[in-house]
Amino acid sequence: MPFSRVIGTGGYLPEKVLTNADLAKLIDTSDEWIVSMTGISQRHVAAENESTSMLAEQAARRAIESAGISVESIDLIIVATTTPDQVFPATACLLQDKLNLHNGCAAFDIQAVCTGFVYALGVADKFIRTGGATRALVIGAETFTRIIDWTDRRTCVLFGDGAGAMILEAADEPGIISTHLHADGKYRELLHVPAGVSTAYDDVLNGEAYLEMQGSEVFKFAVNALGKTVDETLAANNMDQSEIDWLVPHQANIRIINALAKKLNMPRERVVITVNRHGNTSAASVPLAFDEAVRDGRIQRGQTVLLEAFGGGFTWGSALVKY
Repeated sequence: MPFSRVIGTGGYLPEKVLTNADLAKLIDTSDEWIVSMTGISQRHVAAENESTSMLAEQAARRAIESAGISVESIDLIIVATTTPDQVFPATACLLQDKLNLHNGCAAFDIQAVCTGFVYALGVADKFIRTGGATRALVIGAETFTRIIDWTDRRTCVLFGDGAGAMILEAADEPGIISTHLHADGKYRELLHVPAGVSTAYDDVLNGEAYLEMQGSEVFKFAVNALGKTVDETLAANNMDQSEIDWLVPHQANIRIINALAKKLNMPRERVVITVNRHGNTSAASVPLAFDEAVRDGRIQRGQTVLLEAFGGGFTWGSALVKY
């Protein structure tokens, strides 16, 4: 049975930057309050004519270039997104066409909100390990600002848009060491959009399907769940926390990141942090942060990296990667 390893990464952020000062002109808030509560100073916002598949395409092309492969060699596409272009086809199929990849490979979406990329990575790894694919394009892409209520200062300061990608291929030695995926739907109303195709569809049509979040409850559950997932990941691989070279957490809130780093006894310089510049880009946040740290030389080949995320559902999970 083969393993899977990461051979290329890519990321893309829309051109428009929305700063805390910009938000202070729209709602009753301030840069000082936002930074102190979240660690966020700015976020990127997709232009009106930019779709999720367009962001995904840019990240995908950069990952393909960094891997030094041909598009035609990809035989699986998985896109993690909460904000697809259309009800159907899947954003992965739209991306497949944008890449001019017409070899008949499987292409589908995964929806696990902010944990989406970790879920997608786990699924792609299983495809490769079982011989279902030899080279996979895995993407987290979001135009999350489209489902934000810009009058709600508790949520609108948190989120941004972007896309991040990885190329996985079959290998003799493990690159994706293990993945650990979890969910519990009983907490769904603490972080959700209470409308969809089969429920309150009029709200969707009227552009009133916005994210709702109970921040303090989400924070407490996230810190506890992610802490347990760290323990689970280390125990499953008979590893000590000192053997982790880098932590690449979901970029939701600097306080959650700090709490997890403390549990791992991970010094700040070993934690990849982009939340201050990207905000919470949901499924895109982990691959965007990973790509940035690879490209600036922090994450090196042979190092062990722990990816973790938490999202609506609730969903949460981790991936242990030997880069």
